[in-house]
Amino acid sequence: MRVAVIGAGYAGLAAAVELAAKGIPVTVFEAARQLGGRARRVDYRGMALDNGQHILLGAYRETLRLMRMTGADPAVLLLRLPLQLVIPGRFSLQAAPLPAPLHLVLALLTAHGLTWGERLSAARFMSVMRRRNFRLNDDIDAGKMLTMHGQIGNLRRYLWEPLCIGALNTPLETASAQVFLNVLRDSLAGSREDSDMLLPLANLTHLFPEHAAAFIESHGGKIVHSQPVLAVKAEAAGFSLEMQSGSEKFDQVISAVPPQRLAALTANLPELAEARAQVARFSYQPIYSVFLQYPAATRLSRPMIGLYGGVTQWVLDRGQLNHENGLLCAVISSEGPHQTLDHDDLAQRVHDELRVLLPDLPQPLWHKVIAEKRATFACSPGMERPDQVTPLPNFFLAGDYTAGDYPATLESAVRSGVKCAKLIQESA
Repeated sequence: MRVAVIGAGYAGLAAAVELAAKGIPVTVFEAARQLGGRARRVDYRGMALDNGQHILLGAYRETLRLMRMTGADPAVLLLRLPLQLVIPGRFSLQAAPLPAPLHLVLALLTAHGLTWGERLSAARFMSVMRRRNFRLNDDIDAGKMLTMHGQIGNLRRYLWEPLCIGALNTPLETASAQVFLNVLRDSLAGSREDSDMLLPLANLTHLFPEHAAAFIESHGGKIVHSQPVLAVKAEAAGFSLEMQSGSEKFDQVISAVPPQRLAALTANLPELAEARAQVARFSYQPIYSVFLQYPAATRLSRPMIGLYGGVTQWVLDRGQLNHENGLLCAVISSEGPHQTLDHDDLAQRVHDELRVLLPDLPQPLWHKVIAEKRATFACSPGMERPDQVTPLPNFFLAGDYTAGDYPATLESAVRSGVKCAKLIQESA
């Protein structure tokens, strides 16, 4: 059985690793030179930056399992911290070293920046959602749901809004309340370890994709770089992958390309018409990563802090994470006024906001803005996402945009790839 995976992002590599581990060799085609898809290393000035600053959670069980399987030790490559949301001078919350759910209850009841009434309201909201198994009868926008449960004011501003934008990359007013509740269920309402924050200590390509590629090749598979698959054609037996260099035949195919590429790739497959129609209805949200290099002695009070009142949402200290001393990375998720600024003006805007926190901060030595303008789909209420199983036998879809409980995260990408691999194993 010949299996092709189109796309070497986290979804495609997860599928290939799972198959390779079961003795099914796979050929993975990647259009770019770099592995990782939209979560990859970006080389700049001799440094390994990232296209986006992903934060993993302890609840990312499949991602962590595959990391271990491929020799990417999470204990070495990820900094595990108890859940903590810190906006200096405004708000701070940290999970307590207690069994669930006491770790979260105590965190909410001792959060700084909230009134006692707001703390009780947040704890009561989580208790109500837990009793309802975090399920809604009808999906609505997350902002409306929070208002219905009295989650307003500073609660909304400092707790729920940052969590929603960070997880769904979609504003509260247009985000799916059900998907947001799914995230809360598996992180805040899970075990204490599930709520832990896992900050990458290596670039995103090394975190998993490079280890995955080595694992796949050591198990008889193949990684083909810089080889875009232009189209897939169904044949009497199997599929033909059309490339500039020619074509190649396979028995089973997993498409792990971004949703924006699905229409062109599957244009010759009428059975994929509904999936193409679903993806065509997607709208997208951006993520901007603003890297600012300061003198090596520059350091934040902790590896990650939040900001409020400007365009900057989170700032990560790469010196404390990746040994890139003095390098700060500001993350701006979702749509907003920052999109109207050119890169130089945006970098200056972020610097000015940082100086409110660090008054003695000098001008940066250099800056680099990485703008992924369609980083994720807008996770809106009731949206339909294509299933991994398609009406076309032996053709599967993998990616963070496919059907699942989670928004567009690394874990949802990995889970989709694993599911595709298991479907192929069942048919073998």
